[in-house]
Amino acid sequence: MSIAANLNAIKSKLPAAVELIAVSKTKPNNLIEEAYAAGQRHFGENKIQEMTTKWEALPKDIEWHMIGHVQTNKVKYMAPFVSLIHGVDREKLLLEINKQGQKHNRVIKCLLQVYIADETTKFGLLPEEVLPLLEKSLALKNIRVVGLMGMASFTDNEEQITAEFKILKELFHSAKAQFDQIKILSMGMSNDYELALAQESNMIRVGSKIFGSRN
Repeated sequence: MSIAANLNAIKSKLPAAVELIAVSKTKPNNLIEEAYAAGQRHFGENKIQEMTTKWEALPKDIEWHMIGHVQTNKVKYMAPFVSLIHGVDREKLLLEINKQGQKHNRVIKCLLQVYIADETTKFGLLPEEVLPLLEKSLALKNIRVVGLMGMASFTDNEEQITAEFKILKELFHSAKAQFDQIKILSMGMSNDYELALAQESNMIRVGSKIFGSRN
C-alpha cells in the first residue's frame, strides 16, 4: 500500500478530535513529501539536527513535533520553528525552552512527559511532579504547556498498557480541571494507539504503519 493509502486507512478510523502525528524520523524527504501531498501536515522527529535539516528543505506549513528526549543544549536549534515539544521531563528544560522562546520572540508549546511505563529506559516526570511543574510554568511567558504525554511499556500485555494509559488519563483530567490551557493528551503509537484512543488520547504518533518498517 502507498503512504497516502496508509494515511487514509488510519485517519478513517480516528475520531474527529484526534491529531495524527506522522513519525518521520530516519525517513528521507521524498517520503515526507508523499505524505504531505496526501494532506498530512504534522510530522514527528526525535533528533533535533535531522528535524532542522528537514525544516530547511521542506514546505514551511509543516508542523514539526519534537518527540524524542531533548538535550537542553540543543533547544536553540529548533526554537525558531518547532511547533510542539513532546518530551519536557524536567524543570531545567522548561526554563531553557522559555529562554530560547524569548530570544526568538515566540511562545513555544510543550507537553509534559510523564513516566508511566514499567521500563527504566523511558523518561518522564513522576505523576506527583506534574501539577507543581505546571504551576511553575505559568510564570514563564515564552513557553506554554498545553498537555501531557506518556509512553506505555513495550509489551503484548494489553491490560498492563491500558492500566498505564489510565494513570495518564486521570492525571490529565486533574491537570485540565486546574489549568485552562491543558488540551492535549498524547499517548499511543503504531503498536498501541487503539488502546490509547480507548483511554481518551487525542494525539497519536504513528510511524511504521504509515511509512513501513524502519530500515
